Amino acid sequence: MTSSKVYTVNEAQKRLEHYCAYQERCHKEVTQKLYDMKMIPEARDQIIVHLLQHNFLNEERFAKAFVRGKFRIKKWGKQRLQLELRRKDINKTLINIALKEIDNDEYYDTFNSLAERKLETIREPNAQKKRKKLADYLFYRGWESEMVYDKIRELIP
Repeated sequence: MTSSKVYTVNEAQKRLEHYCAYQERCHKEVTQKLYDMKMIPEARDQIIVHLLQHNFLNEERFAKAFVRGKFRIKKWGKQRLQLELRRKDINKTLINIALKEIDNDEYYDTFNSLAERKLETIREPNAQKKRKKLADYLFYRGWESEMVYDKIRELIP
């Protein structure tokens, strides 16, 4: 549903302040929102500068919140987190800073419980197919291959 409403710079600025205050956003999402609102490039730039100056928009804060949320709620591994942040045009340095938000012990505990829970749900008598299903699931979630293969050797001898 596209709206044909025309926004003044101030109206658009207020809307984007609410948009960013509701949930952390990255530059790409804000730029897309302004583009969808049919704002001219000069207005888009002006609004983004305002959001940055008033701390509504902060890529590092966004990246950290994104990593914490997707790891805790969706149980994504570091590979998937990196991929999704790159898709949002977050730079490598910020991605690395954000990934440090994950505690190593919590990371391994989450991985182990995720793998064990998934294995219980796989109804496959063939051990090779069972290994493949578990591996595919864990890779899709973005867990590192050496962790996945070690865990599969441990769980399905």
